[in-house]
Amino acid sequence: MRNTTVWRGLLALMWGLWVLSMAPQARAQQAAPKADDPWEVARQAAQNGPADITLAGQAVLKLPADRVFIPQPHATKLLNAMGNPGEDPRLQGLIFPADDNAGWFMTVRYEDSGYIKDDDAKEWNADDLLTSYREGTEENNKERAKMGVAEMEILGWAQPPAYDVATHRLVWAMKSRDKGSDSEEDLGVNYNTYVLGREGYFSMNLVTGLDELPAHKSEAHALLDAMNFVDGKRYADFNASTDHVAEYGLAALVIGAGAKKLGLLAVIAAFVAKFAKVGILLLAGLGLGIKRLFGKKADA
Repeated sequence: MRNTTVWRGLLALMWGLWVLSMAPQARAQQAAPKADDPWEVARQAAQNGPADITLAGQAVLKLPADRVFIPQPHATKLLNAMGNPGEDPRLQGLIFPADDNAGWFMTVRYEDSGYIKDDDAKEWNADDLLTSYREGTEENNKERAKMGVAEMEILGWAQPPAYDVATHRLVWAMKSRDKGSDSEEDLGVNYNTYVLGREGYFSMNLVTGLDELPAHKSEAHALLDAMNFVDGKRYADFNASTDHVAEYGLAALVIGAGAKKLGLLAVIAAFVAKFAKVGILLLAGLGLGIKRLFGKKADA
């Protein structure tokens, strides 16, 4: 069953083993990692805060001291290892907390969409957006079925879309669960935060359990505050005579991009539910590498 305990347990396992692998005595107990081990390679490439991380030539993320940033291509390989197939050219990296019991992680993407007009934020109706979102999710369920992942159903807003015209930041979150499930413990959530720029936007999406969202919401906003476009790339730098304008506004951004993001949550959640018992065994025997956990997926 997908629940908070399992979700937190998997993340604690991942980062507990990561931290242990840094200690000399732990390294002595483990066999030398293979060059294609995504976890070991990502650990070696990880950037620990505090650090200034330039993203897509557009912005700088001031990574706090208690955070870890996994850059590309290692971020994609880790998502693949977690059961999310394919590559996303928009993905810039992943952010994890240094605290191995924090229970969340964040994806960072940049979309070269062009300048997005925010006029429609003044007039949008949350109920209408919800209806469109549900319709889009039903279409995406066809793809999830092909992947062998449980279909999703939308229950409602966990955070109705809210746009701050002064900072050009958009926040929203949707409650979802496996279709047909009646358990409150099956509720999942992606807490979506966006910041608009002159040539596109960054999406910084916190993945966690719905019941833990109130505790972790501040983490998403702190990281959003730490992201700033460089001079010449800010929303206010837009030049109407030369710059490309996106063919869609903020409402389409919520509906179109949001429905696709549910796929990430669905695949990871399915992985957690399927391999929770394996994770418990690994937690009891810390001498084993995290790769053992994810290596079971192909056999299954």
